[in-house]
Amino acid sequence: MSAPDTPLLTTPLHALHIELGAKMVPFGGYDMPVQYATGILTEHKHTRASVGLFDVSHMGQVLLKGDGAAAALETLVPVDIVGLAPFKQRYALFTHEQGGILDDLMVTRRENDLFLVVNAACKVQDIAHLQSRIGHLCEVVPLPEQALLALQGPQAVTALARLNADVHKLVFMTGGHFTLDGIDCFVTRSGYTGEDGFEISVPADRAVQLARALLAQPEVKPIGLGARDTLRLEAGLCLYGHDIDTTTTPVEGALTWAIQKVRRAGGERAGGYPGASVIDTQLAQGAARKRVGLVGTERTPVREGAKVVDANGTEVGVVTSGSPSPSLGQPIALACVRTDLAAVGTALFAVVRDKQVPMTVTALPFVPNRYHRG
Repeated sequence: MSAPDTPLLTTPLHALHIELGAKMVPFGGYDMPVQYATGILTEHKHTRASVGLFDVSHMGQVLLKGDGAAAALETLVPVDIVGLAPFKQRYALFTHEQGGILDDLMVTRRENDLFLVVNAACKVQDIAHLQSRIGHLCEVVPLPEQALLALQGPQAVTALARLNADVHKLVFMTGGHFTLDGIDCFVTRSGYTGEDGFEISVPADRAVQLARALLAQPEVKPIGLGARDTLRLEAGLCLYGHDIDTTTTPVEGALTWAIQKVRRAGGERAGGYPGASVIDTQLAQGAARKRVGLVGTERTPVREGAKVVDANGTEVGVVTSGSPSPSLGQPIALACVRTDLAAVGTALFAVVRDKQVPMTVTALPFVPNRYHRG
């Protein structure tokens, strides 16, 4: 007899999703809303035009405490954590000894700790990684009692400011403590849609109360995983396990912007993290392949796993994410291709049902970001 399937976990908003008529699907070990009654296209366009509320409570939230926490975390990531100013946030990457990416994460320095948000499917391994590698240098505190909501779209600040006007003070990639509907929350002005917006860490037992308060705002609609994926793809943002993974280095993933000068060869705190020699070599000499954006000149959708070929039909890469773009009305994709074919304007083809679909390498993001930088 085979072992029974592991039951899906639920977030604190699960019953609310059902009440709102969500179509639920398994994702990252959780039962999550993929869409609501209006559908993915409408949800996507609403987020671009107004503001959407996303349940991202399946993500992992972790605190690192202690005077040595920042230096300790730098032994695991190729990112400047020591120099991160209070209440500033930074994108980071866990790497392994061959330079591949174990996960990507967000790090915010607070008054007395570092606040980390890691991917749902990786959070158990990430927490174990932190505890085993730096648990003797700082305190690693998982936060399963916290839920996480994302409020995204050009009207996000208008809606959230009705609950606390001080959120206007935040700019992109900063955070702070705010009381929202009488609930103590930690809020960052960030997200994964390319729009202005906020991510809100809220006690799990108050998450439904806060979600209802936000959904009561006239601009706000609930948004599922389907639109979250098309929004992040238009923003040119990686999805871990698809566009980047343990076989992808930061250089191959076109994430070198995340490695500050101080952590590179010759920098004040160069190296000292897993895979540093591999990554430094690639930073100096380049890598054989690179993540790029592709735009289709026909309407045929291009999906993850499609081969990418050149004009001679020679395989030169693979599509890692792909979808019709609701904003552009064209197929778009992220792909990992040979570096010599990664220049903007290069003509390539994606193979869809044995047909070569013409694609062009394009600059990212596909849709301009609208982060609030002040």
